[in-house]
Amino acid sequence: MTTPAATTTMDTKEQTATASSRSILQFIDDHFEKPFLFAGMLFIILVITFQTFYRYIGTHFTTGSTGAVWTEELARFVFVWISYLAIPLAVKSRSNIRVDIVHDMLPPRFQAISWVIVDICFLTLAGVMCIMGTDHLSMLLEYPQVAPASGVSYLFPYLVLPVGFGLIGIRLLQDLYKQVKVCGLFDSLLGLVFCIALALPVYFNESASALTILFGYFILLIFIGVPISVSLGLAGTATILNAGTLPAEYISQIAFTSIDSFPIMAIPFFIAAGVFMGAGGLSRRLLNLADELLGPFPGGIALGAICTSMFFAAISGSGPATVAAIGSLTIPAMVERGYDKMFSCAIVAAAGTIGVMIPPSNPFVVYGVSAQVSIGKLFISGIVPGLLIGLALMYYTYLVSKKRGWRGSDKQRTVGSMLKAVYDAKWALLVPVIILGGIYGGLMTPTEAAAVSAFYGLIVGIFVYREINLKNIVACFMEACSTSAIVIILMAMATIFGNIMTIEQVPQIIAGAILGLTKSKIMVLLMINVLLLIVGTFMEALAAIVILTPILLPVATSVGVDPVHFGVIMVVNLAIGFVTPPVGVNLFVASGVANAKIQHLSRAIMPMLLIMVAILLLITYVPSIPMILVN
Repeated sequence: MTTPAATTTMDTKEQTATASSRSILQFIDDHFEKPFLFAGMLFIILVITFQTFYRYIGTHFTTGSTGAVWTEELARFVFVWISYLAIPLAVKSRSNIRVDIVHDMLPPRFQAISWVIVDICFLTLAGVMCIMGTDHLSMLLEYPQVAPASGVSYLFPYLVLPVGFGLIGIRLLQDLYKQVKVCGLFDSLLGLVFCIALALPVYFNESASALTILFGYFILLIFIGVPISVSLGLAGTATILNAGTLPAEYISQIAFTSIDSFPIMAIPFFIAAGVFMGAGGLSRRLLNLADELLGPFPGGIALGAICTSMFFAAISGSGPATVAAIGSLTIPAMVERGYDKMFSCAIVAAAGTIGVMIPPSNPFVVYGVSAQVSIGKLFISGIVPGLLIGLALMYYTYLVSKKRGWRGSDKQRTVGSMLKAVYDAKWALLVPVIILGGIYGGLMTPTEAAAVSAFYGLIVGIFVYREINLKNIVACFMEACSTSAIVIILMAMATIFGNIMTIEQVPQIIAGAILGLTKSKIMVLLMINVLLLIVGTFMEALAAIVILTPILLPVATSVGVDPVHFGVIMVVNLAIGFVTPPVGVNLFVASGVANAKIQHLSRAIMPMLLIMVAILLLITYVPSIPMILVN
């Protein structure tokens, strides 16, 4: 006979076991993708670094060596896998790139409903990709294909489509379940009905042209806050299903082939390098060096922030990353020393735009891939515009600080202290030498230079400065994977969208319309600049590049603009968008760092915006300035 005490003990054990099981399941749910992403990112960094050094040794020291040709192919396949396996992390954190102006204006109730709509739209795209990917696997089973260099069956690389998008679907269902609990059943059904109504024209309106469906759905989806990548993918899918522009099987195939590209791999490597070097303490040491050099002048710490941003730009390739790394150190210090808080935030946000001009630059990589232009030439053409904007911002800061009595720091500076600061920052100062020296010395491609810089940042952070450790290394890898994956899926979906535009001759139509208004090179470039500045106010730079490059590049080249020069014009324009209200991402990062109101920060940034626009016009109409190092 069981006593009450024994029953209680058994109940307690059962509850403990249940709680333990739930805890284990929750742990698996929270971290399922992370081991694969960590191993995959580390693998491709090591493999491409190995390939670089192996080829160098083989070319210069080993007679007849052809290098390890299989490494690049295998690394590309792993890169595609981790790109799609990292998207679920973005789903969980809701960090996909989207235009949320309308969303932010809605009442809270309709904001909640809009997330239901976003999840259902994304789930629809994931479902289509998963089904089409499974069909493609069936074809590969019937007609096997083998990768030429590594000998790997294409069955395994393409398996990422049903697996990756299936996992994305699971994460979306989890998010949708949480959102339904927030909205309630009635509002959730309203969101579902809206999505059904949204899909009806695809099946019942056969009279609409392909372009009407393509741009109609894209604009509508963007307007309601669906992530840009999903909007591109759904608009392209709807056009294919309705107008038969391309075979339906093309949808999943292009999701793989469009990012199975060695140049595109530079993006996660440069992002990883920036993350590793920020976490590894390199940005702080660069700031100490800048303070030693510029600290005695009026506005010394602000000048140091701009100078450090220019250095950090040669490491991270990202504007927001530059603002986050430098702003978290300098904005509180400037406020503490009596600088105006809004000015402090604005100057760091403006200096952060240099991060996408001075190489390495992720926007230049994306433009180079989209326009089929040398990434190396784009990198070197961005140096002078980046330096011009940096120097102009420093001069403006000096004048404002002198007028308002903002002095530099009063600490004692000697030749010894300066040499010590240089010595402490030596590992950070070597990064631009490795990247640019490797590329222009003919030793490395931009992708290989990116992999080597990521490897270098990891080694310095772990073994030299020892600020990357077991506590933060996984977080560093996850940040690099999820940030790059958002860009990669955007490029994949934009390829579907862009190919439909090409088939429908959209670039030629737009080029003809613009040139019908004027054939003046000055006026055409002015119209393009105005368009890009407007687009930059509400669309993220990388998204704008992948969408607009196929449209605007033919217009620019038709009036005699060099594609490399046009790449500089485009990137500088969209870099200004980083600090252009209301969607300037650098403004939001600086605002978050300093807990400053965005409307006040938007007013403080205006003089710096005018400076950057003036330099934009200078490099637009005097092409010898950005091209001086290329020619």
